Amino acid sequence: MTEQAGRRRDAAATRQALLDAGAKLFAERGFDRTTVRDIADLAGANQALLFRYFGSKEALFEEVIARSGREHLETHPPERLLSASLRSMLEPGGDRNRTLETYLRSSGSGEVGAVLRQEIGDEYARILATLTDAPDAELRADLALAWLMGIGVVRELTGKQPLAGADPDDIVRLVLTAVRTLLERAE
Repeated sequence: MTEQAGRRRDAAATRQALLDAGAKLFAERGFDRTTVRDIADLAGANQALLFRYFGSKEALFEEVIARSGREHLETHPPERLLSASLRSMLEPGGDRNRTLETYLRSSGSGEVGAVLRQEIGDEYARILATLTDAPDAELRADLALAWLMGIGVVRELTGKQPLAGADPDDIVRLVLTAVRTLLERAE
């Protein structure tokens, strides 16, 4: 029974269900093609609750992206951030981090694209830049992030072989070997 059918739900559980539903649908469809109704239906909640807890679809989207990014940044030390991000992106099935897919499917959506760049790119780049003492550390960090995103595009969205079918351990090993020329302390 859903909240719409009269069962009282815990506010935190409803909020979490809306976040989870939004994360799934934004990754599958992108921001523009995901409706508030679809999110609420998948969460088993009333649309009005999305607005109560988040204020707007845009605010929910920002929270979805920020939640994933924060969790990743909080659980990995800087020197392991790139390899952990790459591994989470390469995980098969439902266990993989879908933030990159969400980014790619939604980056053309005006303000949403700006939020994504800020939430994902700026914080990751700032942390990755600490892995080198080179004077162009910010550029090096951006190059490493661009490579990570490019791997995601080629592997997940275009399905180009041999990358799409390559073993994640082989990909991580090869990428980290090369990335260490930019970010010496990356593990």
